[in-house]
Amino acid sequence: MLRDGRGMGNSYAGQLKTTRFEEVLHNSIEASLRSNNLVPRPIFSQLYLEAEQQLSSLEAGSRADNEEEEEEEEEEEGSESSSPPVSYQVKPPPEGCCTTDGFCQAGKDLRLVSISNEHIEVPSGFLLVGAKSPNLPDHLLVCAVDKRFLPDDNGRNALLGFSGNCVGCGKKGFCYFTEFSNHINLKLTTQPKKQKHLKYYLVRNAQGALTKGSVICWKGAEFRGRQSSTSSCSSTLFQLPESSGLSGSTSSEPLPPANPSAPAGTQQTAAAVDHIPSTAAFSSAVYNGKESPKQQMMKNNLSALTRPSVLGTLTNSGPPKKRHKGWSPESPSSTETWNLQLNPQASNRIKNDGGSLSSLPHSSLVGPASSPMVGSGEPVSVPDNLLKICKAKPVIFKGHGNFPYLCGNINDVIVSPLLYTCYRNSQSLSRVYEQYGASTIQPISEEMQLLLTVYYLVQLAADQVPLIEDLEQIFMRSWRESHLCEIRQYQQAVPQPFPQLPSPIAPVTSAQLPWLAGLAASSCNDSVHIIECSYSLAEGLSEMFKLLMEGKLTKTNYVVIICASRNRAIDSCIVITGKYQARVLSESMLSPSDYQKEVNYQLVTGKVETLGSFFSTLCPEGDIDLLLEKFYQENQGHISSSLSASVNKPTAVNGAGTAVCTSYEIERHQIRPFQLAVAQKLLSHICSIADSSTQNLDLGSFEKIDFLICVPPSEVTYQQTLFHLWHSGILLELGLEKEHLTKQRVEQYVMKLDAEAQIKFKIFLQNSMQNPHTLFVLIHDHAHWDLMSAMHSLYPQTELSTGLVDRLLNCREVKEAPNIVTLHVTSFPYALQTQHTHISPYNEIHWPSSYSNGVDLYHENKKYFGLSEFIESTLSGHSIPLLRYDSSFEAMVMALGKRFPRLHSAVIRTFVLIQHYSAAMMAVCGLSQMKNYTSVETLEITQNLINSSRQCPSGHGLMVVLRIPCIPLAAVAYERLYNVRERLALEDNFEIILGNPNSGITIGKHFVEQLKIWQKIEDVDWRPQTYLELEGLPCILIFSGMDPQGESLPRSLRYCDLRLINSSSLVRTSLEQELGLAAYFVSSEIHTEKPVVNDVLESDPEKLSSTDNEDEEIATEGSTSEKRSPMKRERSRSHDSASSSLSSKASTFCTESSPPQALSNSTEETTNNYERQKQKVDKGAQTTISKHLPPVTEQLDMKQNIKSTQVSITSSSSPPFSSSSSSSAPTHNSFILQTSQCSMTKASKQPPIVFLPKLVYDIITSTDSSGLPKSSSLLPYHSVMWASSFRPLMSKMMTCTEQSLYYRQWTVPKPIHMDYNNRNEGRMDTFHPRRLLLSGPPQIGKTGAYLQFLSILSRMLIRLTEVDVYDEEEININIKEESDQYYHQPGDMWPDLESFKKMPFDYTIHDPKYEDASLICSKLQTIDSEDRSVSRRQEDMYTCRQTTRMRLSKYAAYNTYHHCEQCHQYMGFNPRYQIYESTLHAFAFSYSMLGEEIQLHFIIPKSKEHHFVFSQPGRQLESMRLPLVTDKSEDYIKSPTFTPTTGRHEHGLFNLYHAMDGASHLHVLVVKEYEMAIYKKYWPNHIMLVLPSIFNSAGVGAAHFLIKELSYHNLELERNRQEELGIKPQDIWPFIVISDDSCVMWNAVEVDCSGDRKSDYTWTERNVSLKQILQHIEATPNVTHYALIGMRKWSSKTNSAEIKEPFSCCHVHDFIMLNVDLTQNVQYNQNRFTCDDVDFNLRVHSAGLLICRFNHFSVMKKQIAVGGQRSFHIKSKVSDNPVSISPAQYICAPDSKHTFLAAPAQLLLEKYLQYHSHRFFPLSLKNYSHPVLSVDCYLNLGPQIAVCYVSSRPHSLNISSSGLTFSGLLLYLCDSFVVASFLKKFHFLKGATLCVICQDRNSLRQTVVRLELEDEWQFRLRDEFQTANAKEDRPLFFLTGRHI
Repeated sequence: MLRDGRGMGNSYAGQLKTTRFEEVLHNSIEASLRSNNLVPRPIFSQLYLEAEQQLSSLEAGSRADNEEEEEEEEEEEGSESSSPPVSYQVKPPPEGCCTTDGFCQAGKDLRLVSISNEHIEVPSGFLLVGAKSPNLPDHLLVCAVDKRFLPDDNGRNALLGFSGNCVGCGKKGFCYFTEFSNHINLKLTTQPKKQKHLKYYLVRNAQGALTKGSVICWKGAEFRGRQSSTSSCSSTLFQLPESSGLSGSTSSEPLPPANPSAPAGTQQTAAAVDHIPSTAAFSSAVYNGKESPKQQMMKNNLSALTRPSVLGTLTNSGPPKKRHKGWSPESPSSTETWNLQLNPQASNRIKNDGGSLSSLPHSSLVGPASSPMVGSGEPVSVPDNLLKICKAKPVIFKGHGNFPYLCGNINDVIVSPLLYTCYRNSQSLSRVYEQYGASTIQPISEEMQLLLTVYYLVQLAADQVPLIEDLEQIFMRSWRESHLCEIRQYQQAVPQPFPQLPSPIAPVTSAQLPWLAGLAASSCNDSVHIIECSYSLAEGLSEMFKLLMEGKLTKTNYVVIICASRNRAIDSCIVITGKYQARVLSESMLSPSDYQKEVNYQLVTGKVETLGSFFSTLCPEGDIDLLLEKFYQENQGHISSSLSASVNKPTAVNGAGTAVCTSYEIERHQIRPFQLAVAQKLLSHICSIADSSTQNLDLGSFEKIDFLICVPPSEVTYQQTLFHLWHSGILLELGLEKEHLTKQRVEQYVMKLDAEAQIKFKIFLQNSMQNPHTLFVLIHDHAHWDLMSAMHSLYPQTELSTGLVDRLLNCREVKEAPNIVTLHVTSFPYALQTQHTHISPYNEIHWPSSYSNGVDLYHENKKYFGLSEFIESTLSGHSIPLLRYDSSFEAMVMALGKRFPRLHSAVIRTFVLIQHYSAAMMAVCGLSQMKNYTSVETLEITQNLINSSRQCPSGHGLMVVLRIPCIPLAAVAYERLYNVRERLALEDNFEIILGNPNSGITIGKHFVEQLKIWQKIEDVDWRPQTYLELEGLPCILIFSGMDPQGESLPRSLRYCDLRLINSSSLVRTSLEQELGLAAYFVSSEIHTEKPVVNDVLESDPEKLSSTDNEDEEIATEGSTSEKRSPMKRERSRSHDSASSSLSSKASTFCTESSPPQALSNSTEETTNNYERQKQKVDKGAQTTISKHLPPVTEQLDMKQNIKSTQVSITSSSSPPFSSSSSSSAPTHNSFILQTSQCSMTKASKQPPIVFLPKLVYDIITSTDSSGLPKSSSLLPYHSVMWASSFRPLMSKMMTCTEQSLYYRQWTVPKPIHMDYNNRNEGRMDTFHPRRLLLSGPPQIGKTGAYLQFLSILSRMLIRLTEVDVYDEEEININIKEESDQYYHQPGDMWPDLESFKKMPFDYTIHDPKYEDASLICSKLQTIDSEDRSVSRRQEDMYTCRQTTRMRLSKYAAYNTYHHCEQCHQYMGFNPRYQIYESTLHAFAFSYSMLGEEIQLHFIIPKSKEHHFVFSQPGRQLESMRLPLVTDKSEDYIKSPTFTPTTGRHEHGLFNLYHAMDGASHLHVLVVKEYEMAIYKKYWPNHIMLVLPSIFNSAGVGAAHFLIKELSYHNLELERNRQEELGIKPQDIWPFIVISDDSCVMWNAVEVDCSGDRKSDYTWTERNVSLKQILQHIEATPNVTHYALIGMRKWSSKTNSAEIKEPFSCCHVHDFIMLNVDLTQNVQYNQNRFTCDDVDFNLRVHSAGLLICRFNHFSVMKKQIAVGGQRSFHIKSKVSDNPVSISPAQYICAPDSKHTFLAAPAQLLLEKYLQYHSHRFFPLSLKNYSHPVLSVDCYLNLGPQIAVCYVSSRPHSLNISSSGLTFSGLLLYLCDSFVVASFLKKFHFLKGATLCVICQDRNSLRQTVVRLELEDEWQFRLRDEFQTANAKEDRPLFFLTGRHI
């Protein structure tokens, strides 16, 4: 019943419950409109009868059930409105024939269900097809049709006409489809067409039954199929369950690409118009008052839908879906959108420029903009003269369903798919949840979309423009509210809370839609007009054109055309007819290049002349030019003299040395704390790249820094960067240039990205390849400029600079060079933060915020004013809004826009503004009648500019920046203003500068001279090259160029006039960079609160209507209330009235003011106002405020001494300029005396005032629902697009990092963006490892920061290539005997064995590390050493040892941080040497002294196994291979090197690859067991010798002991092994090298003995390789006769005397060659922690063995702050708290309750003796002639006690002790060689002391008895001590006694 369409014609299916329905619904809609919430409340469920609800659910059910069949019965259906349909005139059927639906006129059944199994005869060439009858939506009627009249699969090649047969009655030969449709009873209400009614092919299934087959693919109707079984996966991708009950929505429709036939590559950008930054730009809808829905703008870039990661894979096969109808099948995908930008007027001139994909055929671009919006059905003719009559081109936004063809005057309309795409996007919202497995959530229905759109349009104010983003947000909120419960399951954090809905919203049906829309529109005073059509959109469009032509839509801004009927989906479109809205929207569709071309075209073709002639008619006195000429003639002599007096006077004053403005200063280069912090952040990022395991940056291999800074092709930016570079001194600091830097040299380091850039860049690349050890930093400044892809560049090839960044910075050489780091620097990083970015999020550095939790992080003396501070100034509570707009200017522009519809608004705005400036200049010069032809704001700017230089004794003035993006318009403006200035004789008062990005700055000679005087420049040819050098110059800077390119402005900038910026092109980057021009630093110490006096001022009526005076305006701002944000106090309407009647406003001008003051200094403002008012009183100017003034003024004057010179311009009755200035002269002069600030100085203490277009002002100052300014949620950049409409709002709390992650997730680059092809399916390796991004607000000092970064990076690299080495003079030189006898010549290379044997051994320790060790006495020692204690530092044992910084040579040893190509294999990082490829081998040998077998472990990497011998089979380690003494090889070191180490796995210098100069050598690290794993990790390719676990707490003595014992044992094994090979045992090489882990470099002295006398020689020292030194020593003649060979410790203070004797017989340390064969019976003491090498040297010498030191070789030791001896910490064994324990507590009485310490007993003993041995040997203190006798050992008793070493071994060499009396005796762990008779040979002083040290108390007593000590020494019980160890730690015991 309900499905009968005809039944719906005149009434609703159900009746309303109450007649109050209309009233209730109307009230509800009104309430909805008033509220901030745009989602209609669910009132429908309360207001409809159940019947209606049943209807909608039945309808929904039937639609879902019959989804595949439910097609668009289109225009032929009756309307569902309340008027009867207009019938199509059908011939009446023949009498008596059958008229039943589904049967032919012969009465035969044609329904498929009835005859599917019957045999039907089909003639050849005919096909069976299914026809649809509008009255039987559920049935198909079977027909036979000649296939020639049917289309092929591509919708083509169907013959016109028809030929068919009736399968029911068999009648044949129907030649007309009209006749055939009558025969089969289709009963159509529209013209019958085969395309509309023959729907499906019919095919037989497996059972032979006839079934519905594929859709017939008609051309033009191709896009209409709702669902089809053949549309492959695209039709089933997001198939909804049939029971979902969607009411008339396209729920099961997948997201089609913009055109299914488009190549896959273009899909992503199908409709993403590149240069329409707001593809969504319905421009900036800004709401007024409390009705504004605080919606976040969501940029809708069409392509969002095609992101596969969200939506699955889209296919190209199968017909596209419903809302595409009207697209021609052959048009390429993007034609529709990409053509939008072409202005129809310009379309024939514009080639494939910037707007279209390069893949588009040119033909599709030639026609007018509407051509791609291919329609369907009968065409609609666009009337002629539409533009002329309507004064605007209507913009038609295609909505749902079919769109008709347009023909006729199509140049006068613009058709856009934006709204269509928005609808489509919001239908896709639910799919995002589906991928999480959510149950299907219904999208918002088409009817609801359209109704919400109407609601939105209704509440827009007359001066607002709709924004697609707002609409998207409305849809999203509405949809969220209706599915809140389901959504919450899948999205925990909902960006904003929505109230829970009481019940589901009853769906709006298509029948109710037109009526509800009309009801909603009824409240808006006809600004939205609803046209409902019953047949198709064509009739609605025709009606709309008719109404337009008749002038009936003058008040209407939006026409909504709806064609809806119950049985099919709605068709709709929205036409923007409001002149202002249509203009803004059509202009927003032009790309930046088209915008320029359009403006240029209008200028060139003279279309603007009409505007000029119109202006001349405005002036009652006639043409302005005539007025100017007249003024010029009249005042020529008079005015110039008075004006020049004011300008030239300062120089005279200067000469006289009186009042000179002292406040002028150009900022010098200095680094602010912020910049330093940022530079350090950059450095730490570089270090983290280097430290990562990826080996992407090897900082250790670089010796220096080089760099190249790339800047946009702006001459001023280029010069500015050169200026910063020059003054930073960085080139000298990096050593890139020498002193006397020339500009040409500096220019090598800065590259303008213009046509010549490639040459400079090529040189840079060549340098980087030729200097692999230089790190090149490529700095891309202003990095958001030109991100065009070089491949997809859409610009003509003539513009070489386009895509240059991509061509150069992304070239393969840069990406692959291991020594190039790229740093992108920008204020607007958004375009570099997309899904395909090259920059890792970890490599982003953001400028830090100055405050954190209210704490000032970096103390700066200046406060930065950027966008947020400017916006903040517009909020209530701030005295000066820094952002303003000019309502009278906007009103005039709007009026002229309606008058000149063919002119671009940029042209109109520019001409109006030039007119305003011209009139203002004339008004200031005395032509007071011109005040009526300017705006208050422009007059204020002009007044302050002209008078600023007069308020300063030196003539400093203000800068006004007039921003005109379009270069041709800027040239026109310059010419006009220049002429006006000349006519007014103001050419010496202020300069007008045309700032063109492609050229330098040109200013007049007079002003150049002034600047030279102020800046104290003597260079005759000097010219300013940057805007910064214009500091203090009164000027208007006309700043042109489509985008600012990084130019900085001086501190004298006072006004930033941005009224002419391109406000239709709304992207975040564009807006923010325009506002960035005004970003500014002000002194931070001038913050004061706004005084209360303002209330007085604001209450004054005259004040409120007069904003003549800049400072007054700052203080009161009452009249310009519209400039304030909506949040301000209740607005007064005075500004509106004033702006509407300019004359009333202008007539109140009475005083000129000083320049505007800082936001922060409101007190100053008020003072100025009062002073000015006082002046007015003095001068007799009329004022009503004077009675309030004097007391306050005096009070303020005492607080502040402020200069505010006034030159009054009284109201129109006042005298002209010249006389007024002279009349106020006395006041002027007297006032100067009490002031100290010129207007420029005041300007520099406050941010500039910015004037914006109203559109932009509203966008900047309004916030969205997240609290962010609306501008921040705009599309970030014109060459990126949103990845999805379904994205969360940005949050106010987002940090820069979070914002970056947001853009990285939600934006994708368009094909024209250089990052477009940087895709690797989401893997991390799309990031370039050496690419960083520095972002910070504009003008904040990023250049200084990155230059500082280069400086500290260079210092760090130098620091990395430098090392601190110990640099100390040898000690105890004065004790050495000065012998006249030299045993060798200075130039001898090797020692002569015989001569060497004669050399006496020097017992004295000379190594400076033993400065605090006991002196060793010998018989040679003179007693002059009495003063030793004086020369030595006595108690400062802990002072730092002296070091010097040395550059690492190429022969240095390295720690683990060094990576270079050469030693990768050596270090084992080569892939062939896997870390796990090493084996553990046990190696045991017995040692009698320890009384047990020693088990050592070797870890041997596979690569080092050739150094060892293994048993076969079993592979047991047998021995380490040793070479022969006779072996000689250039690239082989014979001696194995052992390096004992602890705690230095990272810092130990074990990489000997470079030191050994690549020579083959055997290097073994000797490590403790517990450190084995960590050493193995860091040094995987080194052999490790692991000490037994009992040595875990032992000192270095144990390691030395085991190395020597192992080596001797190995020597024996090798002798045995090689003896079998016939080699003599003595031929096996017996030496090993024992090296400290801190030996870093080795030096050799080269002696030149070519002098006349034999004793004359010269010497030089240089770094050599360790290989050279070892091979030299190994080649020593008779080398096996030497037991120990060593070398000097390097010192910069080495003198000739020390190396005159090339060889010494003395102690050797740190790096020794040890002969294990000769020293077989001399052991290291395995218990020792300190001085074990001295102890061993003394033993070796006493055994009669030779110790030789090569004085011509020296070793440098690096200072390493960790590990080594420092790793032993002595702490209490009981408590964990690290209390420091003094050495005095290291020993205690036995059996006492002393705190035991957790440290080896031996260590406690050595440390105690070092600091407190004077307790045991009191007589020995500083008694160097009576040393302590130390038997068989050397223990350090501290520097103030001398010891004498003797060996008890038989035949040992000892000093002659005769004549020596000792002050003490030290017996340390005596062995059996020490006997009583041995001790009795020595003489002791009376009272000398004895100390016996043993392992336990028992052996202590035995020793005393055995050595008969009690005969000569007296002992007491209390003289027994022990080390402070617990019993289990085996303490050492002491016994002390006195000599009797």
